[in-house]
Amino acid sequence: MSVRALVVDDAGVLSGTREPLTDVVRQARAAGLATAVLSNADGPARPALVDLVDVVVLCGSGALRKPDPEVFRAVAGRLGVEPGECVFVDDLVVNVRGAAVAGMAGVVHRDLATTAAELRVLLGLDLTLR
Repeated sequence: MSVRALVVDDAGVLSGTREPLTDVVRQARAAGLATAVLSNADGPARPALVDLVDVVVLCGSGALRKPDPEVFRAVAGRLGVEPGECVFVDDLVVNVRGAAVAGMAGVVHRDLATTAAELRVLLGLDLTLR
């Protein structure tokens, strides 16, 4: 299967101390990939997240939370794709492992350049960094 969706964490990936992947997510969405934020934070979602992606799932107060593989399957379902058609990015290895158990490809976000390089290969996109 080909990649049809990009799912990312918020804290540590889109916000926090590391370089955010906001532009990369925008480029993926503009290229036609479905996009989602999956976070263990409590809601409501920040307006910037709602504008950035197709789906925002905040599971902080729910029964399912990362790294439970079921939460990754649920997000894929909300995007209308199979887990095997998704790439998930998080700064925590344990969450990336949960995504992999669910069938997603996973990337551990360490820094913008390295993550973007991995996503270029996995997504097949010419991502530019600003």
